[in-house]
Amino acid sequence: MSDERFEGARLDYRDTMTYGDYLCLDAVLDAQRPRSGDHNEMLFIVQHQTSELWMKLALHELRAARARLAADDLPPAFKMLARVSRIMEQLVHAWDVLATMTPSEYSAMRPHLGSSSGFQSYQYRQIEFMLGNKNPVMLRPHAHRPDLHAQVARALAEPSLYDEAIRLLARRGFALAPGDVERDWSQPRGFSEPLEAAWLAVYREPERHWGLYELAEELIDLEDAFRQWRFRHVTTVERIIGFKPGTGGTAGVAYLRRMLDVVLFPELWKVRTDL
Repeated sequence: MSDERFEGARLDYRDTMTYGDYLCLDAVLDAQRPRSGDHNEMLFIVQHQTSELWMKLALHELRAARARLAADDLPPAFKMLARVSRIMEQLVHAWDVLATMTPSEYSAMRPHLGSSSGFQSYQYRQIEFMLGNKNPVMLRPHAHRPDLHAQVARALAEPSLYDEAIRLLARRGFALAPGDVERDWSQPRGFSEPLEAAWLAVYREPERHWGLYELAEELIDLEDAFRQWRFRHVTTVERIIGFKPGTGGTAGVAYLRRMLDVVLFPELWKVRTDL
């Protein structure tokens, strides 16, 4: 008897591209290589690998959004930034799955991790640089791989997403300090009162500056989602390893907590008090 589920479907795929072929599933699903023999290590690997895939997409969207801002093409940039905020939500929920790992379970596999650590994620570092948290010291964990070091160094030297938003404000006629518009992009930027005044003018007359107003809110959404990702990271790490040092030599939870105090778009947050 024929199975109605396959009615009209092609059943012989020998000479055409299949689902597995298109997604390169053989390579993707063969990339999980547990080293400890412990049952829970698969969770640890899959969680981090899927997070890296989401980060790859986030970088793809952030780079495209930055290019759109540089070209004064705002509507596509809004869509891209909204997508990145949704990606951040996926990354937040990924910690919920990893949090099912207990300290005892993690201890069974930790000796097999060597010095590997999320601190060494070159995609995460590029996201931070793209969002404006520039720190040349953070190139050091990638010095052992010249190809990766070059990628991260390029992200450090390029204008951040926020830098391009600021340059857009200048092109729209807002009076900004010269150092807000052109500077050494590899260095962290300080708080700018002229920039604060520009964003305040946008928020006071949103109908007049609707595109910039919407951009500002997309940036706030993005930082809000990024903060939640960071916070969930901290609480998950503390839940599993407490205040032990990280495997990559960092201070672990203490370091992650300091990162919670980083503000990416300070003038946009200060405007909330000014209004």
